[in-house]
Amino acid sequence: MIGGHMGQVLWVDLASGRLWAETPDEAIYRDFLGGYGFGARILYERQRPGVDPLGPEAILGFNTGVLVGSPAITPNRWTVTGKSPLTGGWGDANCGGYWGPMLKAAGHDAVYVQGCAERPVYLWIDEGQATLRDASDLWGRDALETEALLRERHPGAQVACIGPAGERLSCISGVVNDFGRIAARSGLGAVMGSKRLKAIVVRGTRPYPMADPARAQAERKRALAEMARNPRVKYFTKYGTINHTASSAFSGDSPIKNWAGVGLEDFPQAERISDDNMIALEYKGYGCWKCNIACGGHYRTDDPVFATPSTHKPEYETSAMFGNNLLNDNIHSLLKANDLCNRYGLDTISTGSTIAFAFDCYQHGILTAADTDGLELRWGDPHAIIALLHKLGRREGIGDVLADGTAKAAARIGRGAEQLAVHIGGQEPPAHDPRFAPSWGLIYAADATPGRHTQLAAYLLETGSQLPGLDLPAVEKYTYTGKGEVNALLNNLGQALFSAGICFFAATRVSFGHWPEMISAVTGLEYTVERLAACGARSAAVRTMFSVREGASPLQYHLAPRAYGRPPLQSGPLANVTVDVETLRHEYYLARGWDPATALPRPETLAALGLGDLPLPTATR
Repeated sequence: MIGGHMGQVLWVDLASGRLWAETPDEAIYRDFLGGYGFGARILYERQRPGVDPLGPEAILGFNTGVLVGSPAITPNRWTVTGKSPLTGGWGDANCGGYWGPMLKAAGHDAVYVQGCAERPVYLWIDEGQATLRDASDLWGRDALETEALLRERHPGAQVACIGPAGERLSCISGVVNDFGRIAARSGLGAVMGSKRLKAIVVRGTRPYPMADPARAQAERKRALAEMARNPRVKYFTKYGTINHTASSAFSGDSPIKNWAGVGLEDFPQAERISDDNMIALEYKGYGCWKCNIACGGHYRTDDPVFATPSTHKPEYETSAMFGNNLLNDNIHSLLKANDLCNRYGLDTISTGSTIAFAFDCYQHGILTAADTDGLELRWGDPHAIIALLHKLGRREGIGDVLADGTAKAAARIGRGAEQLAVHIGGQEPPAHDPRFAPSWGLIYAADATPGRHTQLAAYLLETGSQLPGLDLPAVEKYTYTGKGEVNALLNNLGQALFSAGICFFAATRVSFGHWPEMISAVTGLEYTVERLAACGARSAAVRTMFSVREGASPLQYHLAPRAYGRPPLQSGPLANVTVDVETLRHEYYLARGWDPATALPRPETLAALGLGDLPLPTATR
């Protein structure tokens, strides 16, 4: 087997209780590097088209990548894959923490689960031996409590589990590990809940296999020395992503007032929830497994109303969605919202966005107090925000209407609510405005998982960043032609790294040459930037083919008019900006060798990528 992989995948049929291991073909490891690319290749072949994502035929995958467990920088990301109940197409969700490396140490590169159990169960994997255990006593418990109980039951183990939102099939629920790190997007916690699978618990001590350990360790030492000299790394270790909550509100990067406001006018007090004001609530640092950046932290507040004894540092997305977008400057309520989402197992992006949608509906008279169980939804009211979050997490009253995200809630409410629903292809976009960096808008509209901000693209260049070590062209932010090649290249490289199991923040803070060098050292195969780009192109192709096959083509995505400047804002830094996403997407597909009329790779493109054996789906528009 190629180095960097255990060479074994565990399959679980919850209906029959059967568990078995398979050894995938080495070519899949070589060509996809693991992660969601590997998962897409498996599901495209093994899952029948058109299955109900919450039904027994749906397959849910838990995947590691080639660098997970390695000496690389940030070698800890794992990915959940499956058909998304939120969008109806390809779904994946990425997470850090400690669970992914432990799954590998337990002897498996991935776990695939099919069928539905008759009663709640959890999967226990100990040194390669897997069994199903009764989880009736865990069902109904929150994710943090569940993890604590399972760690006590299985000392030294790591736990990935769902909370009550996943159990109740909320389409904006995710999978939780490390007491609050969440594989949050695509609603895959609901898929896990539909299978009555409460948790996967893993423990192992098997060594990570490397072709050339000395070369790998030397490259890690070199990369660590480089990052130690980089002031951006030290700054990020201190602040993580919360350093720009306020600046993003003022620049237009962050949504304001359900994407209809202007930060400088509507939320000038954003600094109250940003930077040092947030850092003041940190009592201990945190880093994922073998991460030298360690951008996380443990936070607490003894506020009499929103007391939170301990929670992970709220990320920018959480602060922006529960703060800026709701005009909420109560920092203690942000910690409370973060903790509640972790416990319920909810995606903070989708949850905060859906709550803002509900507030907007209330302000427009589409919802009244009779609809909201007596809650008065006024912008900036932290008490109403937390009360509504509880209802959503429990699917109680109005929370049952909102628990599946903005698009489904708007369809249930009617009465013009659709006009206020900010979603792309069914998924709420993150707190980065396409009007601020148009190539974000491209990726939201072109990736197989719509509204996904962590897929690399030319927004790095549009916002003044780079990918260190790569010679990339300068781009003009609001010029919409001539970006196809750079968008395709950056996206392919990003998809390769994320399949390999690397953190987005490391990818942009160390010279890019670290990645092909490390992958070459651990696999025993020589990888170059070009070879990595080809791996990413395969992942992009198969993920999109899956979505098109399921009737969720990017060409059919609802693109939230507000987020793209239709109509444009009349004031602020983004005044009069309307994003020409169609030109960006057309050139992006051409640069990929895909047909812009179908969003599908051309047959010759698939053949060049070694995917000629995969049948192209019938395109719909």
